Amino acid sequence: MLDSALEVLRLQAAGEASAVEIAERALDAIEASQSTHNAYTHVDRESAVAAAKSVDAKRAAGQPLGALAGVPIAVKDVLCTSDMPTTCSSEMLRGFRPPYDATVVGKLRAADAVIVGKTNMDEFAMGASTETSAFGITKNPWDTSRTPGGSSGGAAAAVAAGTVPLSLGTDTGGSIRQPAAFCGVTGLKPTYGRVSRYGLVAFASSLDQIGPMAWSADECALLMNVIAGFEPRDSTSLDQAVPDFTLATESNDLRGVRIGVLRESAQAEGIDESIRNAVKHAIGVFAELGAEIVDVDLPHREYWVPTYYVIAPSEASSNLSRYDGAHYGHRAGAEAKDLVSMYCRSRAEGFGAEVKRRIMIGTYALSEGYADEYYNKALKVRRLIRGDYDAAFSQVDLMLGPVTPTPAFPLGDKIDDPIQMYLCDLFTVGANLAGVPAISLPGGFDPSGLPIGIQLQAPTLEESRLLFAASAFQSATDYHTQRPNQ
Repeated sequence: MLDSALEVLRLQAAGEASAVEIAERALDAIEASQSTHNAYTHVDRESAVAAAKSVDAKRAAGQPLGALAGVPIAVKDVLCTSDMPTTCSSEMLRGFRPPYDATVVGKLRAADAVIVGKTNMDEFAMGASTETSAFGITKNPWDTSRTPGGSSGGAAAAVAAGTVPLSLGTDTGGSIRQPAAFCGVTGLKPTYGRVSRYGLVAFASSLDQIGPMAWSADECALLMNVIAGFEPRDSTSLDQAVPDFTLATESNDLRGVRIGVLRESAQAEGIDESIRNAVKHAIGVFAELGAEIVDVDLPHREYWVPTYYVIAPSEASSNLSRYDGAHYGHRAGAEAKDLVSMYCRSRAEGFGAEVKRRIMIGTYALSEGYADEYYNKALKVRRLIRGDYDAAFSQVDLMLGPVTPTPAFPLGDKIDDPIQMYLCDLFTVGANLAGVPAISLPGGFDPSGLPIGIQLQAPTLEESRLLFAASAFQSATDYHTQRPNQ
């Protein structure tokens, strides 16, 4: 039951399982797999069982139940939770307990979901392999010698390992879609502002977005119905009507839908042959479902990664300046002789190497004499990138391409080579820079049995269109039904 939220809901409605029984099964699965996969930074059995008991009591009393009543869910350790630590997998915030819930967490509780724990991640969401965590690396359930991706590697691994049917991740440059591809699950990055960022510990404020991870598009739609919507406390939240996303998954007829294919991206140097084959196969599936396939190009795509790696570190430098040991975060001991020394020691001890690297890059890009040359120029290129997307979506309804250049790579393979690690975002950062929604779908396997993802992108606020096409693809394929233990 733990690989389907819809099955969890059915079992409870039929009286075949209680919310407490389901919660305990999830918690036992976490306990059994944690030493192998290390997908979680914190698990709260007492709180989860209490939430499940509340659901059972409501059901017994005939009271209205939320859309996710009794469904176990895990949330990335970058989202504030009042009853569990929020650490961003960093020594800087080890043991920190926020006094409030993130908006999405509050919505999960209102929907009667059972939050079982917080998932591991790259420190402050900076990484593509979940190897920069202060709580140790997370391992891919398909092959424990491989990375689950990042930064939401724990959220993807938690679903792939069969511990929960749903999880929440965050995506700044691909951090939902890349781990979803590596772990063989479905992951959706919504339009920027569609899901409130209130209570999300910021990495890059103009890029971060929260989204669902599950085995199927149908279940991502179920979770999107709960977490999407306007939040007046969040200045980046969009005050737009939220459709019923589950309605989008009811039809598999793609006749009349124009899908643009980024053929040049799939043929780029360094792309694994299995990735190319998966994209070719997906083109065939969509064509058989009635879609019209059209070649498109995004002229400035070669500037995606360099633009992202100026803007994101610059925003990180600003956002993380508050962690100085006085206002927030870890504070150095008595050996710090003065205030400046305390600041320096606190940040040196609290932040890991990758976070320090990005802070230094961002600080340099924002510094006097260089801001116009780097940061402001990157903002101009970002506008050109958005223009590319607008032009493409005037011709097509969706765009299809790869998620990653390769399947999941071995742990330790790129951790000492930041440039190679950054290139993992080659196909994903464009959607974040443009603010458009994108989804990663299981699209096949490489010769060794590792999952491969394919990516669909849609115009702003067209998550329903993404979920419609994704569900149609999954109705014609069985990749999303495969499990690591098979």
